[in-house]
Amino acid sequence: MSDFKKEDRKKEDHQLVHRARSGDQKAFEELLNKYRNLVYHVMYRMVQNPQEAEDLTQEAFMKAFHAIHTFNEEFAFSTWLMKIATNNCIDFLRKKKLKTYSIDKPVQYKDEEIQIDVPDTDPSPERRLLEDERKQLLQTAIDSLPTLYRTVILLRHQEEKSYEEIAEILNIPIGTVKARLFRAREMLNKKIKDILYG
Repeated sequence: MSDFKKEDRKKEDHQLVHRARSGDQKAFEELLNKYRNLVYHVMYRMVQNPQEAEDLTQEAFMKAFHAIHTFNEEFAFSTWLMKIATNNCIDFLRKKKLKTYSIDKPVQYKDEEIQIDVPDTDPSPERRLLEDERKQLLQTAIDSLPTLYRTVILLRHQEEKSYEEIAEILNIPIGTVKARLFRAREMLNKKIKDILYG
């Protein structure tokens, strides 16, 4: 997305926030409609359960509505909202104590990267099938990452957030974001190799 479009969206959101702060319910509904799918998509990827993702999406908007007076206009509304949603989801997962891999467990990683490239030819049914399988393989690998690493991968590669935005959403230093992304990519490569070659 171009910087110009980003700025336009930011301005439009800030106007809606001003209206919502002064009690305009319709303005908040507009913000909800605008970002509902984005929040649900990330929540679903984090909890992998449609009903829980739905509940967490509603909770995120309720929390945002109650805290809207604390919104800092230096940031994009979507970044602020994702910070609320992601933190709420991480709390939920902690309480639920979902079984995840230990993040302290060392991962064996040889100095090579696996790339699953599909040749760029006309989209034949075989190519579409390969592409779907590649996406499915990658998604399976992402879904199996511990929450800490899955979150940064989703925000960076599926939501296309900058390092700065991820740092703001997760309330961690940019260096930590980069370190987690590096570690998450290592783990993904390992998981993809394991899936492909057992």
